[in-house]
Amino acid sequence: MLSNLAVRDIETLVHPYTNLASHREQGPLILERGQGVHVYDVAGKDYIEGMAGLWCTSLGYSNQELADTAYEQLKKLPFTHLFSGRSHDPAIELAEKLKEIAPVPISKVFYGASGSDANDTQVKLVWYMNNALGRPQKKKIISRLKGYHGVTVASASLTGLPYNHIDFDLPIAGILHTSCPHHYRYAEPGESELDFSARLAAELEEMILREGPDTVAAFIAEPILGAGGAVTPPEGYFEKINAVLAKYDVLFIADEVITGFGRTGNMFGTTTYGLAADSISCAKAITSAYFPLSAVMMNERIYEVLVDQSRKIGTFGHGNTYAGHPVGCAVAVKTLEIYQRDKIIEHVRAVAPTFLKRLNALADHPLVGEARGVGLIGGIELVKDKASKVQFEAKKGVAAKSVAFAQAEGLIVRPLGGDRVAFCPPLIIKEAEIEEMFNRFERALAKTLDWVTAEGLLAA
Repeated sequence: MLSNLAVRDIETLVHPYTNLASHREQGPLILERGQGVHVYDVAGKDYIEGMAGLWCTSLGYSNQELADTAYEQLKKLPFTHLFSGRSHDPAIELAEKLKEIAPVPISKVFYGASGSDANDTQVKLVWYMNNALGRPQKKKIISRLKGYHGVTVASASLTGLPYNHIDFDLPIAGILHTSCPHHYRYAEPGESELDFSARLAAELEEMILREGPDTVAAFIAEPILGAGGAVTPPEGYFEKINAVLAKYDVLFIADEVITGFGRTGNMFGTTTYGLAADSISCAKAITSAYFPLSAVMMNERIYEVLVDQSRKIGTFGHGNTYAGHPVGCAVAVKTLEIYQRDKIIEHVRAVAPTFLKRLNALADHPLVGEARGVGLIGGIELVKDKASKVQFEAKKGVAAKSVAFAQAEGLIVRPLGGDRVAFCPPLIIKEAEIEEMFNRFERALAKTLDWVTAEGLLAA
């Protein structure tokens, strides 16, 4: 029997990334409050939030400083905008701080409200820049299969996942997808990570040459594939990709929406993996998700084009109402202050060995084909047969079933395509909480094994 609140939900809301038909029967998990790394449903049951919400609540729940900062800014200046040359102190201070901590030289910052609109802005900037430079054919943008970059028309086109395209008439023209850098799933038999990386770089170069270097403008990549499976890159991958992009004057857009602000053990995944980024998209942990905010950080070359075109056209015709919202910027400034003051990155480095030890140990389970991560992010892949890497039928929903068992055990994690399960806890998580998180998941995995056995899914 669904509760009154669940029925009200079903009759009023359309839920993102949800089987809407099944939802009408099963109803929602309704959360009421959070504290630290735990959230609590309306019945008072506690859950370890093993996904930091959606890869974002890095400082955990109910951080009083962030709440107070938002409240004080709401009392002082609850809203203004950055249109027509207006500004405010929080927007300026945040941009200064972002430039200070950026992993590559950054000239200016452009604000938005989400990772999706940040990457949408990136597409528009690439097109705008090449028109301004007299290169109207140099417009194509290369993304990767299983990359995730958002859900607006342009950013969903960059995303290389089928559910973001099917029946939405996407991707739009000019968006291309090169191979997914997942060694476990796509390497040839006996192919080392370095050889796999070299092959993918060669494929990228072949694509650029096939399309014509004068038509390819940019390449976009997450340092770690997020919604595409929480997949870390193979050895040498970005080093080889950097060389190809430089050879053909192709901009590198780093999507740091998930990996920014300490997740990998450095302030940015760009540093962890050596991306030669020209511009960077960030969001999520910029405010620990306490307020919707995103930022595009661009180099001087891109900014100079915007200035020159403003002289020619009369304005820079892009932006949205909430870009640089004073409350969001104030919360972000405080968030960055906490990261530095409380040595959050040092904490991530200190607890990551425990996280990775427990994550990697899951590879010994009969259902787990791969377990791999870095810092405080990682993923596992559930397989029908470990030796052959044969997968379960997608319609069986084995990963989703394991996540449902985990929820029953008091752990929130996320199923991803290809029967992968992601882990991405708040950065403040303690070693004892990491141990408990994996204890709960191991119990869920045992239930999953019992279920697939009972269903006969392991039979040859």
